[in-house]
Amino acid sequence: MPSPLRLVAVVLLQFEPRWLALPREERRKVAAVVTEIVARHPDVAVRWFDADALGHGYTDFVTCEFSEVAAYHFLWEELRDSTLFTTPYVHLKDVVLGIERGYEAYESRA
Repeated sequence: MPSPLRLVAVVLLQFEPRWLALPREERRKVAAVVTEIVARHPDVAVRWFDADALGHGYTDFVTCEFSEVAAYHFLWEELRDSTLFTTPYVHLKDVVLGIERGYEAYESRA
């Protein structure tokens, strides 16, 4: 049986100035909640990148690797209910979605 396809989402985020206006201790508290949420979704491998000095139109991006779209969706449903998004301190700008080595999976089935 072939291994499940791995999908990768690159989520582009834009943090608001109100986030930077918070004391760092308050930002750490909100970030801790985000870390707890991510830990509850072990089927999604999450990496967070700071891009303020390097990106254009976004301040951060997150990569999410997963095999089941539902696992990814459930993670973001919970994140969107958190203070980070409901205040909002951050806006989701765009998502780039791809299948890791998708051409190989296609060719192996053709």
